[in-house]
Amino acid sequence: MDSADFTALRHEYEAAGLSEQDAGDDPVALFERWLADAIGAGLDEPNAMVLATATPEGMPSVRTVLLKQLDERGLAFFTSYTSRKGRELAANPRAAVVMPWHPLQRQIRVEGAVERIDPAASDAYFAARPLGSRLAAIASPQSEPVGDRDELERRYAQVERAGAEVERPESWGGYRIGWETVEFWQGRRNRFHDRVRFRREDGRWSRDRLAP
Repeated sequence: MDSADFTALRHEYEAAGLSEQDAGDDPVALFERWLADAIGAGLDEPNAMVLATATPEGMPSVRTVLLKQLDERGLAFFTSYTSRKGRELAANPRAAVVMPWHPLQRQIRVEGAVERIDPAASDAYFAARPLGSRLAAIASPQSEPVGDRDELERRYAQVERAGAEVERPESWGGYRIGWETVEFWQGRRNRFHDRVRFRREDGRWSRDRLAP
């Protein structure tokens, strides 16, 4: 494809708008409403969020994870603590995520400090996962180089044959991204989008509108 092919990829956004009245004063409540809309619309993986982390030197990395818990404390996802994102969060415990819902012409951005969730909560979530997913979490040295796919399959089969009770590895669990900055983006005609941002300071939320 040449550049002309990309310039022709253009879609007008005009499904809805986002006023200050619609946004309200509670970004967590608005987040829950928009997430419910995405689930109700039947979108694939409506809880997928693109997670950005960085080293202390500022070298960024990004990948998609799944939102698994949501409350007043923040957004939680689960992964290996020894993965690349786990190592970066250990050294630089801050992150940003974006939840893109293209069919709804919406996205939400969240930035905040990150902490590991309580081990008991990680145990409970791990126990609720399908058996295959639990075995894979034990078998996979996430983010580490492996020889080939066959090596991964052998590791999985070895864990499966062991037949022991499948417990959460200490190297695997949940992280919570705290609510600090939350931006709601609603696509509008002529790229004149609505962007409403909330920032939390001293336990209180402030709201402003950003130019598109």
